[in-house]
Amino acid sequence: MKILLFGCNGQVGWEAQRTLACLGDVVALDQGQVDFLHPEKLKSIVADIKPDVIVNAAAYTAVDKAESEPEIARMINAVAPGELAAQARKINSTFIHFSTDYVYDGTKGSPYSENDGTNPINVYGQTKLDGDRAIEQVGGEYLIFRTSWVYSMRGDSFVRKVLSWARQNETLRIVDDQVGSPTWARMLAETTALVLAKGKDVVRENAGLYHLAGEGSASRFEWAKLILELDPNREEQKVKELETVKTSEFPTPARRPLFTALGCDKIIKVFGVQLPNWETILSMVMGS
Repeated sequence: MKILLFGCNGQVGWEAQRTLACLGDVVALDQGQVDFLHPEKLKSIVADIKPDVIVNAAAYTAVDKAESEPEIARMINAVAPGELAAQARKINSTFIHFSTDYVYDGTKGSPYSENDGTNPINVYGQTKLDGDRAIEQVGGEYLIFRTSWVYSMRGDSFVRKVLSWARQNETLRIVDDQVGSPTWARMLAETTALVLAKGKDVVRENAGLYHLAGEGSASRFEWAKLILELDPNREEQKVKELETVKTSEFPTPARRPLFTALGCDKIIKVFGVQLPNWETILSMVMGS
Protein backbone atom coordinates (compact mmCIF):
# COMPACT_ATOMS: atom_id res chain seq x y z
CA MET A 1 0.00 0.00 0.00
CA LYS A 2 1.31 3.44 -0.93
CA ILE A 3 0.13 6.29 1.31
CA LEU A 4 0.44 9.98 0.45
CA LEU A 5 0.38 12.12 3.59
CA PHE A 6 -0.05 15.90 3.60
CA GLY A 7 0.80 18.01 6.63
CA CYS A 8 3.43 15.67 8.07
CA ASN A 9 4.90 18.25 10.46
CA GLY A 10 1.63 19.11 12.19
CA GLN A 11 0.50 17.47 15.42
CA VAL A 12 -1.58 14.76 13.73
CA GLY A 13 0.59 14.50 10.63
CA TRP A 14 3.80 13.93 12.60
CA GLU A 15 2.19 11.01 14.44
CA ALA A 16 0.50 9.70 11.29
CA GLN A 17 3.78 9.52 9.39
CA ARG A 18 5.08 7.04 11.95
CA THR A 19 1.85 5.16 12.61
CA LEU A 20 0.86 4.65 8.98
CA ALA A 21 4.27 3.22 8.13
CA CYS A 22 3.06 -0.15 9.46
CA LEU A 23 0.57 -0.29 6.57
CA GLY A 24 2.93 0.44 3.70
CA ASP A 25 5.16 3.05 2.10
CA VAL A 26 4.42 6.59 3.28
CA VAL A 27 5.26 9.60 1.11
CA ALA A 28 5.10 12.47 3.59
CA LEU A 29 4.85 16.10 2.49
CA ASP A 30 4.49 19.29 4.49
CA GLN A 31 3.11 22.68 3.53
CA GLY A 32 6.63 23.86 2.84
CA GLN A 33 6.79 21.29 0.03
CA VAL A 34 3.22 21.76 -1.19
CA ASP A 35 1.55 25.07 -2.03
CA PHE A 36 -2.00 24.67 -0.76
CA LEU A 37 -2.79 28.18 -1.97
CA HIS A 38 -2.63 26.76 -5.50
CA PRO A 39 -4.70 23.57 -5.21
CA GLU A 40 -4.42 22.86 -8.92
CA LYS A 41 -0.81 21.84 -8.29
CA LEU A 42 -2.06 18.99 -6.11
CA LYS A 43 -3.26 17.22 -9.25
CA SER A 44 0.28 16.64 -10.52
CA ILE A 45 1.50 15.44 -7.10
CA VAL A 46 -1.24 12.83 -6.87
CA ALA A 47 -0.78 11.85 -10.53
CA ASP A 48 2.97 11.35 -10.05
CA ILE A 49 2.75 9.32 -6.83
CA LYS A 50 -0.42 7.35 -7.61
CA PRO A 51 -1.17 6.53 -3.95
CA ASP A 52 -3.63 3.92 -2.73
CA VAL A 53 -4.50 6.21 0.18
CA ILE A 54 -4.35 9.99 0.58
CA VAL A 55 -4.32 11.33 4.14
CA ASN A 56 -4.82 15.06 4.56
CA ALA A 57 -3.58 16.24 7.96
CA ALA A 58 -2.79 19.73 6.67
CA ALA A 59 -4.94 22.64 7.80
CA TYR A 60 -4.97 26.34 8.52
CA THR A 61 -5.47 26.22 12.30
CA ALA A 62 -4.69 29.80 13.41
CA VAL A 63 -8.24 30.44 14.62
CA ASP A 64 -7.83 34.14 15.40
CA LYS A 65 -5.62 34.93 12.41
CA ALA A 66 -8.19 33.36 10.09
CA GLU A 67 -10.52 36.26 10.84
CA SER A 68 -8.15 38.57 8.96
CA GLU A 69 -7.05 35.98 6.38
CA PRO A 70 -10.32 34.32 5.38
CA GLU A 71 -9.29 33.66 1.79
CA ILE A 72 -6.06 31.92 2.77
CA ALA A 73 -7.94 29.83 5.34
CA ARG A 74 -10.57 28.97 2.72
CA MET A 75 -8.01 27.82 0.16
CA ILE A 76 -6.21 25.55 2.64
CA ASN A 77 -9.22 24.26 4.60
CA ALA A 78 -11.89 24.05 1.91
CA VAL A 79 -10.64 24.30 -1.68
CA ALA A 80 -7.56 22.08 -1.32
CA PRO A 81 -9.38 19.21 0.46
CA GLY A 82 -12.05 19.27 -2.22
CA GLU A 83 -9.38 19.02 -4.90
CA LEU A 84 -7.63 16.15 -3.10
CA ALA A 85 -10.92 14.30 -2.74
CA ALA A 86 -11.56 14.72 -6.47
CA GLN A 87 -8.12 13.41 -7.37
CA ALA A 88 -8.52 10.48 -4.97
CA ARG A 89 -11.79 9.48 -6.58
CA LYS A 90 -10.27 9.87 -10.04
CA ILE A 91 -7.62 7.22 -9.31
CA ASN A 92 -9.84 5.10 -7.02
CA SER A 93 -7.89 5.92 -3.86
CA THR A 94 -9.10 6.15 -0.29
CA PHE A 95 -9.20 9.73 1.05
CA ILE A 96 -8.83 10.49 4.78
CA HIS A 97 -9.43 14.02 6.09
CA PHE A 98 -9.47 15.54 9.59
CA SER A 99 -12.10 18.08 10.54
CA THR A 100 -13.02 19.99 13.69
CA ASP A 101 -15.60 20.45 16.44
CA TYR A 102 -15.58 24.18 15.59
CA VAL A 103 -18.15 23.51 12.87
CA TYR A 104 -20.70 23.62 15.73
CA ASP A 105 -21.89 26.76 17.52
CA GLY A 106 -21.58 25.21 20.97
CA THR A 107 -25.14 25.88 22.12
CA LYS A 108 -26.45 22.30 22.25
CA GLY A 109 -25.28 21.65 25.81
CA SER A 110 -24.64 17.94 25.27
CA PRO A 111 -22.24 15.96 23.05
CA TYR A 112 -22.75 16.51 19.35
CA SER A 113 -23.52 13.64 17.00
CA GLU A 114 -22.85 13.52 13.27
CA ASN A 115 -26.55 14.20 12.65
CA ASP A 116 -26.61 17.50 14.52
CA GLY A 117 -26.81 20.70 12.53
CA THR A 118 -23.65 22.72 11.99
CA ASN A 119 -23.40 26.46 12.57
CA PRO A 120 -19.80 27.72 12.81
CA ILE A 121 -19.30 31.05 14.57
CA ASN A 122 -15.84 31.90 13.23
CA VAL A 123 -13.98 31.87 9.92
CA TYR A 124 -11.87 28.84 10.83
CA GLY A 125 -14.94 26.73 11.61
CA GLN A 126 -16.72 27.88 8.46
CA THR A 127 -13.78 27.04 6.20
CA LYS A 128 -13.42 23.60 7.78
CA LEU A 129 -17.13 22.98 7.28
CA ASP A 130 -16.82 24.07 3.66
CA GLY A 131 -14.03 21.53 3.28
CA ASP A 132 -16.20 18.76 4.71
CA ARG A 133 -18.98 19.66 2.29
CA ALA A 134 -16.61 19.79 -0.68
CA ILE A 135 -15.40 16.27 0.11
CA GLU A 136 -18.94 14.97 0.60
CA GLN A 137 -19.97 16.50 -2.72
CA VAL A 138 -17.15 14.66 -4.52
CA GLY A 139 -18.14 11.41 -2.81
CA GLY A 140 -16.21 8.23 -3.43
CA GLU A 141 -14.15 6.32 -0.91
CA TYR A 142 -13.63 8.98 1.77
CA LEU A 143 -13.57 9.23 5.55
CA ILE A 144 -13.82 12.53 7.41
CA PHE A 145 -12.75 12.30 11.05
CA ARG A 146 -14.17 15.25 12.97
CA THR A 147 -12.15 15.67 16.16
CA SER A 148 -11.79 18.00 19.14
CA TRP A 149 -9.06 19.79 21.10
CA VAL A 150 -6.14 17.93 19.57
CA TYR A 151 -2.88 18.02 21.53
CA SER A 152 0.55 16.41 21.64
CA MET A 153 3.82 16.85 23.52
CA ARG A 154 5.33 18.75 20.64
CA GLY A 155 4.35 21.92 18.86
CA ASP A 156 2.01 24.63 20.11
CA SER A 157 -0.49 22.50 22.02
CA PHE A 158 -2.59 23.42 25.06
CA VAL A 159 -0.80 20.85 27.21
CA ARG A 160 2.61 22.32 26.46
CA LYS A 161 1.29 25.85 26.98
CA VAL A 162 -0.11 25.01 30.41
CA LEU A 163 3.16 23.37 31.48
CA SER A 164 5.09 26.42 30.28
CA TRP A 165 2.74 28.91 31.95
CA ALA A 166 3.03 26.99 35.23
CA ARG A 167 6.81 27.44 35.18
CA GLN A 168 6.56 31.19 34.61
CA ASN A 169 3.62 32.36 36.73
CA GLU A 170 2.34 31.93 40.27
CA THR A 171 -1.28 32.39 39.18
CA LEU A 172 -2.94 30.90 36.12
CA ARG A 173 -6.34 32.10 34.92
CA ILE A 174 -8.07 29.43 32.81
CA VAL A 175 -11.55 29.60 31.27
CA ASP A 176 -14.08 27.16 32.71
CA ASP A 177 -16.96 27.75 30.29
CA GLN A 178 -15.36 26.19 27.19
CA VAL A 179 -15.99 22.43 27.10
CA GLY A 180 -14.61 19.92 24.59
CA SER A 181 -13.16 16.43 24.21
CA PRO A 182 -9.34 16.51 24.55
CA THR A 183 -7.78 14.22 21.94
CA TRP A 184 -4.19 12.96 21.80
CA ALA A 185 -2.79 13.28 18.27
CA ARG A 186 -0.98 9.95 18.50
CA MET A 187 -4.12 8.03 19.37
CA LEU A 188 -5.99 9.82 16.59
CA ALA A 189 -3.33 8.67 14.13
CA GLU A 190 -3.27 5.13 15.50
CA THR A 191 -7.05 4.81 15.24
CA THR A 192 -6.91 6.08 11.66
CA ALA A 193 -4.43 3.29 10.88
CA LEU A 194 -6.69 0.71 12.56
CA VAL A 195 -9.60 1.77 10.35
CA LEU A 196 -7.49 1.65 7.19
CA ALA A 197 -6.21 -1.78 8.18
CA LYS A 198 -9.75 -3.14 7.93
CA GLY A 199 -9.37 -3.00 4.18
CA LYS A 200 -10.46 -1.04 1.16
CA ASP A 201 -13.84 -2.77 0.83
CA VAL A 202 -14.81 -1.98 4.43
CA VAL A 203 -13.85 1.66 4.03
CA ARG A 204 -15.71 1.94 0.73
CA GLU A 205 -18.88 0.44 2.16
CA ASN A 206 -18.80 2.77 5.15
CA ALA A 207 -17.55 5.99 3.59
CA GLY A 208 -18.68 9.17 5.32
CA LEU A 209 -18.26 11.49 8.27
CA TYR A 210 -17.36 10.27 11.76
CA HIS A 211 -16.63 11.86 15.11
CA LEU A 212 -13.33 10.66 16.56
CA ALA A 213 -12.20 12.19 19.85
CA GLY A 214 -11.23 11.37 23.41
CA GLU A 215 -14.15 9.84 25.31
CA GLY A 216 -15.95 12.21 27.67
CA SER A 217 -15.58 15.96 28.06
CA ALA A 218 -13.81 18.59 30.13
CA SER A 219 -13.63 22.33 30.52
CA ARG A 220 -10.36 24.09 29.75
CA PHE A 221 -9.99 24.61 33.51
CA GLU A 222 -10.53 20.92 34.33
CA TRP A 223 -8.08 19.95 31.63
CA ALA A 224 -5.42 22.37 32.85
CA LYS A 225 -5.89 21.25 36.46
CA LEU A 226 -5.25 17.61 35.55
CA ILE A 227 -2.27 18.56 33.37
CA LEU A 228 -0.63 20.23 36.35
CA GLU A 229 -1.45 17.31 38.66
CA LEU A 230 0.07 14.81 36.24
CA ASP A 231 3.15 16.91 35.45
CA PRO A 232 6.08 14.51 35.97
CA ASN A 233 8.26 17.48 36.97
CA ARG A 234 5.95 19.29 39.38
CA GLU A 235 8.91 20.60 41.35
CA GLU A 236 9.60 22.94 38.42
CA GLN A 237 6.20 24.60 38.71
CA LYS A 238 5.96 28.13 40.13
CA VAL A 239 2.17 28.22 40.01
CA LYS A 240 0.40 28.44 43.36
CA GLU A 241 -3.13 29.29 42.30
CA LEU A 242 -5.39 28.24 39.44
CA GLU A 243 -8.29 30.65 38.87
CA THR A 244 -11.45 30.12 36.85
CA VAL A 245 -12.48 32.87 34.44
CA LYS A 246 -15.07 33.24 31.68
CA THR A 247 -14.39 33.36 27.96
CA SER A 248 -15.84 36.89 27.89
CA GLU A 249 -12.89 38.05 30.03
CA PHE A 250 -10.49 37.08 27.23
CA PRO A 251 -11.77 38.88 24.11
CA THR A 252 -10.26 37.46 20.91
CA PRO A 253 -10.72 38.22 17.19
CA ALA A 254 -12.54 34.89 16.70
CA ARG A 255 -15.46 33.77 18.85
CA ARG A 256 -15.13 30.34 20.46
CA PRO A 257 -18.00 27.88 20.72
CA LEU A 258 -18.55 27.07 24.39
CA PHE A 259 -19.59 23.40 24.29
CA THR A 260 -18.25 21.17 21.52
CA ALA A 261 -17.82 17.76 23.15
CA LEU A 262 -18.24 15.02 20.55
CA GLY A 263 -20.24 11.81 20.76
CA CYS A 264 -18.42 8.97 18.98
CA ASP A 265 -21.03 6.20 19.00
CA LYS A 266 -21.15 5.98 15.20
CA ILE A 267 -17.49 5.06 14.65
CA ILE A 268 -17.67 2.55 17.53
CA LYS A 269 -20.68 0.86 15.93
CA VAL A 270 -19.37 0.89 12.35
CA PHE A 271 -15.64 0.24 12.74
CA GLY A 272 -15.40 -1.10 16.29
CA VAL A 273 -12.78 1.47 17.34
CA GLN A 274 -12.89 3.85 20.28
CA LEU A 275 -10.55 6.28 21.99
CA PRO A 276 -10.32 5.83 25.78
CA ASN A 277 -11.53 8.44 28.24
CA TRP A 278 -9.62 11.72 27.87
CA GLU A 279 -8.33 11.51 31.47
CA THR A 280 -6.92 8.02 30.91
CA ILE A 281 -5.22 9.15 27.73
CA LEU A 282 -3.73 12.23 29.39
CA SER A 283 -2.32 10.02 32.16
CA MET A 284 -0.63 7.90 29.48
CA VAL A 285 0.77 10.98 27.73
CA MET A 286 2.16 12.61 30.85
CA GLY A 287 3.63 9.32 32.03
CA SER A 288 5.35 8.54 28.74
